[in-house]
Amino acid sequence: MPGYGGAGLPGFARLAVLGSPIAHSQSPALHRAAYSTLGLDWSYEAIEVKDGELRSFIAERDANWVGLSLTMPLKRDVLPLLSHRAALVDQTGSANTVLFTPDGIAGFNTDVYGIAESFARHGTHTMSTVLVIGGGATAASAIVAARSKGAARIFVAVRAPERASGLVDIGRAQGVDVSVITIDAVSRLDERLDAVISTIPNGADAGVAFDDDTIVSAALLDVAYHPWPSRLASQWSGAECINGLEMLVLQALAQVRVFLNHDETTALPDEERVLAAMLRAVGL
Repeated sequence: MPGYGGAGLPGFARLAVLGSPIAHSQSPALHRAAYSTLGLDWSYEAIEVKDGELRSFIAERDANWVGLSLTMPLKRDVLPLLSHRAALVDQTGSANTVLFTPDGIAGFNTDVYGIAESFARHGTHTMSTVLVIGGGATAASAIVAARSKGAARIFVAVRAPERASGLVDIGRAQGVDVSVITIDAVSRLDERLDAVISTIPNGADAGVAFDDDTIVSAALLDVAYHPWPSRLASQWSGAECINGLEMLVLQALAQVRVFLNHDETTALPDEERVLAAMLRAVGL
């Protein structure tokens, strides 16, 4: 099992983002920009790892490996492999970041930070009623992020509500009322929405219809970023419309914190300069 060796930071280290498909990932550009800015000779690559292959991949890593970034379905597959879990991993039921330590494998969730900080950077610091589109791991992170901003009621819109019952439990544990509805029920919602978070990957059209009031007043975060604007974002007018690429950058920034500080909340040295380099690396 790989280990995070020595006092301080290793002079050379290996990291990677895993998933399938993974060739399109922007993570290598983001992380390489961060480590270059920090003066670290660390490599970061994208590696194809499919469902069921994660355990053997981790077992084959040597002591040069510091950590991993994970995409679906690996965010949940990794849970049985973890020796230590940050609180957000238990709260969301997923980990998108792995840190190799002398005491085992530690898991973190930085998606929550990426979502919450994206809204904060666009002036949305509080929200009461929120709609989350999609029922996967990112939707769970969206619920926890919305709750951190004061959300008291969250609707989750999915095609098959019976598959999203776990999100109700996640909301209950957070002290927030989560109601699972069908996609076509969104247009019939009477509540005024403060924010909409779409977790549908690749900008796919979920077929959600919104009334004019929501499009004008609710802040939208669409995790999709290519092509941009997504079909959903192209409908938005008046309210904030946040590109998913910004969320990707911010969750990656928190991952760099984990790899350097073993903690997603402790800021990096000269963090504003690091963040600026990461934003430039993806054209923001």
